[in-house]
This record gives sequence, C-alpha cells and structure tokens, in this order.
Amino acid sequence: MNILYVASEARPFIASGGLADVAGALPKQLCKDGHDARVVLPLYSLIDPKLREGLREICNFYVSVGWRSVYCGVLEGKIDGVTYYLLDNEDYFKRSFPDGIYGEYDKCEQFAFFSRAVLEMISHIDWQPQVINCNDWQTALVPVYLQLFYKGQPLFENIKSVFTIHNIAYQGQFGFEVLDNIVGIPVYYTGLMTFDGCVNLMKAAFETADKITTVSLSYAREIVDSDVLSYGLNRLLATKQYKLTGFVNGIDVEELNPETDKLIAKNYSKDDISGKRECKKALLSETGLTDGDEPLIGMVGRFSIDKGHKLIKEVFDQMVADGCKFAILGTGEKEYENFYRDMAARYPGKVFAGIRFDNGLARRIYAGADMFLMPSLSEPCGLAQLISLRYGTIPIVHEVGGLKDTIKEGLEGGNGFVFNITTSEELQKAVRRAHELYGDRENWEKLMKYDMTIDNSWGKSAELYEGLYKELAG
Repeated sequence: MNILYVASEARPFIASGGLADVAGALPKQLCKDGHDARVVLPLYSLIDPKLREGLREICNFYVSVGWRSVYCGVLEGKIDGVTYYLLDNEDYFKRSFPDGIYGEYDKCEQFAFFSRAVLEMISHIDWQPQVINCNDWQTALVPVYLQLFYKGQPLFENIKSVFTIHNIAYQGQFGFEVLDNIVGIPVYYTGLMTFDGCVNLMKAAFETADKITTVSLSYAREIVDSDVLSYGLNRLLATKQYKLTGFVNGIDVEELNPETDKLIAKNYSKDDISGKRECKKALLSETGLTDGDEPLIGMVGRFSIDKGHKLIKEVFDQMVADGCKFAILGTGEKEYENFYRDMAARYPGKVFAGIRFDNGLARRIYAGADMFLMPSLSEPCGLAQLISLRYGTIPIVHEVGGLKDTIKEGLEGGNGFVFNITTSEELQKAVRRAHELYGDRENWEKLMKYDMTIDNSWGKSAELYEGLYKELAG
C-alpha cells in the first residue's frame, strides 16, 4: 500500500515531543512490512544542516493561502528506507523559533499553508498515496481540504484520510477572522469549522476524516466519556464512535536497546543485568548524588499539572524522607521548574534537577534509575513508561490512558506499580510498595528481567494500522 504520513515534526529531522518519535518509527516499520510509507513535514530552519545536505529539490509550485498565492518547494530524501518530503517556504519556516516550532504568532497561517501544500504536492510528484494519515491540529486541515476542494479530481477521488489524535488538549482554536482570510474556507462551511464559539481545526478534521485514531484504546474511551479529558470535545466524539479507535504506540527497539546503546555507561541485557548497576553508579556520579543502594527514582519529561507534578510536589519531602533519591530532567511550567530547583538545593546528594532537554542524560536516567515515576492525570499513550520497561527500570504510574493499557501491578503479569485514585497519598503508597519490593533483591531483579522481555516494538501496533489502512483502501 502507498501511505502518506503527514506530521509537523518527525525524527530524525526535528522533534519537540512524542509525535516526532511516532512519525519517525511507524512509517519505518510499515516499510519493513512491505508497504511504501512516506513522510511529509515542514522544512524548518532548525533542522540540522547535515540532514539538509542529503535532500534534493524535486519540484516547486504555488499554494492558495486565503486570497494569496504562496511559493512552496519540495525537497526529497531517503533515510532507513523511508522517503521524506520536506516542504519549503522561508516566510513560514525559516525562523529562529525562540518559543519552539509551535509558538509562532501566525501558526494558523503556517499550518494552513502546510496542509494545502501537502495535497498540492501530490499533483506534482510521481507517486500517489492510497491513504493519508494526518496528526494533531497542525495537519487537521488536510482531510478538510481533501473533502472540500480535491475529492472531485480523478487523482484524489479514491484517497482516504485518517486523523490521529496525539493530544486532544491542543485543538487549533482560532477566531472567526481566520476562516476566509487565512484558511480559505467559504462562509457557508462555517458550521463545519466552528465549535463552542471559535474556529476549531481538530473538530473539522473529526467531521471530514474517514477514520479517527488515537494512541491508546483507553484514551479513545476516555475522550468520549470525559468532558475534562477531552477538553470539551466528548460531545462531538460521542457521535463519531463509529470511526474512532485507539492503537497503543510502540518504541524504536533498535535505537532504544540497552545491549547496544552508546549513550549509557555500560551495556546490559536481561540475561546479564550487571551493567545496569554500573549505569546507576555512573548516573549517581554524573548528577552529584551520593553513592549508595537507596532506590533511585527517575523522572524525564514535561513539567505540567496534567503530568501529575502537583501530586509529586505535595509528597516530595515525604518520599525523600522515606529514603528515595531522585534524578529529574525536563522543562515546563515555571512553578515546577522552580520547585525542582529548590528541592535539589534543599536535598544535596539526594535530588538532582536538570532543567533542560538532554537526550543523552535522559537515556542514562532510563538506564541508571531503579524506578521511573509517571503519575500523569491525563496520558494519551506515553512513551517514557515503555522506554523504562525496555531498560529494566520499573514504572510507577497513574492508571489512565495509555499508562492503563501498558502497566499492570500484581503477581500475575505485573510489570510495575499503579495507583488509580488521583491523590498524592495514593501516589506515595505506590512508591512505598515499589520501595518494599526493591528491598527483596531476588524478586526485584526477576521483575526487572521480565520487564525487559516485553515486546513494545512497533511491529504489533503497525499491524493494527495496516489493518485500518487496508479496510479503508478496500
């Protein structure tokens, strides 16, 4: 099958979150399975010049953005068997991006251009997709434009669209002024584009896409059942359940492999975990934490209330008093950045706080920590808990979304520790249960080795996507 995967970010070119991991790994797996899966994304100025050197321009054309006609160049490259198209417009994507690639004042115009350009590109290249898989609000206009403006053309009449939700909190909400001037949608389609008093691009994708997917089955249920977890879109999604489903993400097990990982202090495997002890010792030294056998809890990711950091804040002192050490890495809301800085200053040798993005250190935390804390209040899928399993670091999670689908507690098939009541007290109890088992070295190591055998590769998830694509394409 021919599949075009449309994303605003994708590894190895550019990444700000989990979407880039998925867009880098799923198409690669689909190609391994015999499909022709290709990826299209913007040509940001932030992309490594070494990666740009491997690209060649194959065509250019003009794109309608509201009342304007705007230039677009298409560059093509191939990495790990996957063909990538990068769409070039310097006005939109050659910038310093001081607030990240999504922080621009004209982001609606940027991604309206990108979405329209994706479809125009199909008319200018010697390849046509059977299915277009779009991701999050930045590409939500692709199924809209496909349905409204392109379906009447022979080249597009049989193309099907899938829209994947990675985080429903970000919906692409704008004022009504963008409809005609920027998005280029006639006034008689206003009802299609609006929801709760504003333009909502994600809502429009729900209306026009042939299928809607999200990144875990539990999250698919939660966003239908909960006004809070759906950020108000559950009323609409309740009417779209016939085309909504959820597939848990996988991880790239070739890159994320403790047996071969060049970013960690010592390689190890489920058959010989002695290297993990060396990784812990090296991590303690790197982060300035005191040596010792107390449990080391790792935390990597974004600091925000929806990631459970308010719960952590409420019982942090008690967890340290219980004998836990912490290696914390990430950025986010200033309240939590400052809190973790304060904790590192209050507990020298027991708490490390790296307020930054550092892929190498993140990998060494996954490898060197004993436990990984992830008490998210909302979690569409989560990759961190899957990575921690891969490295034999036991997850402690809140039972929600993808965490519920991937982490279980118990003697039969348990792979971590779970709390299902959203309070800091329940979080602390889960940490204490983990601490108690940690003291039983034989059973702790047995759990570590079991976790490292769990298959969270993209193979299983890709099969589910393949089934969906085949169903659509007939």
